[in-house]
Amino acid sequence: MRREKSKSCSAAGNANRAAADEEVLAFALAQNRILLTHNRRHFVRLHREFPNQAGIIVCTFDPNFGVQAQRINKAVEKEPDMTGKLIRINRPPSNQAAG
Repeated sequence: MRREKSKSCSAAGNANRAAADEEVLAFALAQNRILLTHNRRHFVRLHREFPNQAGIIVCTFDPNFGVQAQRINKAVEKEPDMTGKLIRINRPPSNQAAG
């Protein structure tokens, strides 16, 4: 994701191989892209180690991808500058309807 009027996405690695977390972060740094991941534990740590990145968004898994995308968009829109930020997107408890 880039902080421009238009949004774009890019995969950090090939679909048929796993990339090391550090490699994924290096790709995002080189492209000045916000990193979006479900790998919360490792990227929260990398956020502390590399605070000068374009931003990291960590999410819990939510099978309702559309609602999760809305939560991500709402969180990003609240931040005028994502540089160095860590945003956590958590799925609401199942007894709370998403919305």
